[in-house]
Amino acid sequence: MKRISLFVVILALIGLFQRCAVTKQISEVKTLGDCKYTVASADNITLAGVDVRSLQNLDLSQSPRIGLAILTKDVPLNLRLNLDITNPTKNLAGINQFEYKVFLSENELFTGLYDQRIEVQPKGGTTRVPMQLTTNAYRFITDSKAREAIVNMMQNLSGKANTTPSKLTIKLRPTLGIGNSQINYPGYITIEKEVNAKMLSVE
Repeated sequence: MKRISLFVVILALIGLFQRCAVTKQISEVKTLGDCKYTVASADNITLAGVDVRSLQNLDLSQSPRIGLAILTKDVPLNLRLNLDITNPTKNLAGINQFEYKVFLSENELFTGLYDQRIEVQPKGGTTRVPMQLTTNAYRFITDSKAREAIVNMMQNLSGKANTTPSKLTIKLRPTLGIGNSQINYPGYITIEKEVNAKMLSVE
């Protein structure tokens, strides 16, 4: 009888700890929604292995590597986006993982899951989140509207004058881990940034 009573107590404690953990997650995610988000910089931006800073268009005669990649329908676009999160509240902000979508002038370029723990200390604490993004850009290059957006991005990053502005939009949706289930945050946290040469990190 004593063993059964002890087992019941242990189960009750486990349930209490789980509820406390869930409450803590909800509080941290809620605070995350009150944080300020800034695209601090971007670096290691390559298209088919070519540094985009050396490109101002998709002239295949000047970029044979990109031309070959297009022929094989495999044009990897890679970059690291450095996102700064600042917490102006009195509470800790945090999340274990979040879904993300990244758009360039309304064209969805990247989508995925960032599954590393993030914490932002209260009262003005700032945490930098390096997001490594990769996609096959073939479908964008072969679409006239999306291709124009990518060309504008390359021209803006190279510092070319009189170019059409490019807008980068990042949508984040935190997920809560409850037992073996994942519950999505209601709606997305949206960050917008104009693409220009100043956002490139100095390496």
